[in-house]
Amino acid sequence: MAPEPGSSLLDEPIMWVHSSDLEDPTPFLDPGQLLLTDGTQFPQNTTTADPAAGSPLPPAPNGKGYDEYVRRLVEHEIRGLGFATQVIHGALPPGLEEACRKQGLPLLEVPDRTPFIAIIRMVADYLAKEEHARAEWSLQAQRAISRAALRPDGLTSILGELERQLHSWVALYDAAGNYVRMPRNRPVPSGIASEVNTEVRNALDLGTRSASHLEIEGQSVTLQTLGRKGGLRGALVLGAIEPLDPARTDIVNSVIGLASLALEQARTLDTARRHLRAGVFEQLLAGSTDVALKTARQVWGQLPREPLLVTASRQENPTPNLLEALELLADDYRGAVFYALRGEMLVVLAGRAHQDKVLELLQRHGAPCGISAEATMEGLPGAVEEAGRALRRAAELGRPMVEFSELSESGMLGLLREAKAGPVARGLLQPLIAHDEAEETELLATVREWFANNCVWDKTARRLGVHRHTLRNRIDAAGRILGLNLDGMRDRLELFAAVQFLEEG
Repeated sequence: MAPEPGSSLLDEPIMWVHSSDLEDPTPFLDPGQLLLTDGTQFPQNTTTADPAAGSPLPPAPNGKGYDEYVRRLVEHEIRGLGFATQVIHGALPPGLEEACRKQGLPLLEVPDRTPFIAIIRMVADYLAKEEHARAEWSLQAQRAISRAALRPDGLTSILGELERQLHSWVALYDAAGNYVRMPRNRPVPSGIASEVNTEVRNALDLGTRSASHLEIEGQSVTLQTLGRKGGLRGALVLGAIEPLDPARTDIVNSVIGLASLALEQARTLDTARRHLRAGVFEQLLAGSTDVALKTARQVWGQLPREPLLVTASRQENPTPNLLEALELLADDYRGAVFYALRGEMLVVLAGRAHQDKVLELLQRHGAPCGISAEATMEGLPGAVEEAGRALRRAAELGRPMVEFSELSESGMLGLLREAKAGPVARGLLQPLIAHDEAEETELLATVREWFANNCVWDKTARRLGVHRHTLRNRIDAAGRILGLNLDGMRDRLELFAAVQFLEEG
């Protein structure tokens, strides 16, 4: 027989058994099968007569005939050839044995007139027994995972149970692409950890539900994002030691469903916390620092310590998971980083020690930003205005980041600031401020937004949610109140400078 005992060729799984004496049975076979034959297609010699007909048999095939027969089976991915002896042939044909040995096709002798149907029945019984065992295992595994989901640390227990059932490592990543270490789970193998992290972040940045099977350094890795489109909550990565058959796939899908449900429930809590953040931020801007600090200590532990930096960011098309990533960053530092949404603007407060982490996160998500000078909580409104101005300058220049110091220390605007232009600006704009207060209009805010968008009518109208004709009427009204012709460059520059230095008075 071929090959030698212990060869890896004998470890290949057999999907089914089929018998045929055709010279080319491959059209009737499926890959992965074991073929049985009694060798009728291989005559013994030129002198042996057919016992049934009494006529001489055709000449025995030469070595090339055996080679071609075996080649067809190998190319069709047949797992092995079982040859019956003492039926047509008293022994295995040496040419067939040599062809199987050369081409790596396992050759088995079926002696003593063993019925092929007995072999087929044995394989059928074995496959049925294996299928039953796998179904039983799947049922028990599903029960174990369901019990794990009822424990207080449900998500951790679910992933730990999945790891035990599949005998493989399982890794959970948060919405920012950070690895979440589970107390009882095996870590990602160090040799592939960096590449796995990269693949996870790439999948999360796409913002869509996806599943992919990767080969990393020779290891099979399955990656599945969790959550919903536009709001992914993380990713599950499975390092499979064995291929995922249907039973294992069912288990993995169950865990993905349970994990997604747990993370979606956490989303509701995150939304509530963001509303709370916005409320605390407005209290800080209004000067109610004591109330804000008390609320923050109960929820986040603290607020950033003075002096702090204000970072403002705004995106036309926000990258998915930016807010989730900020929430995780704030949790990691127990309130030393604070963020809030204020309309379309994202505002982040942090000290110098944590500012690099904030900028790294914003830049990774493609979020341009403006940064204020150092400020106290009391000076927070001014710092927010500075960050907003720096953000507008970053948008004008197409830069990812601009610090307010760049605006205040250079150019003509810097000279005007040194000359204390604030009071002059307030005096020029006072008629417009008084009109807004008396008529409950927002002409000054409209002018600010107009300048922020480089006086582009359509873009500003979209930002304000009004028709461009409404926007033009508001700008014309502001010009009339101030006695300025805003169709001309000189008066536009006059008003632009006044708006820039209004808070300096």
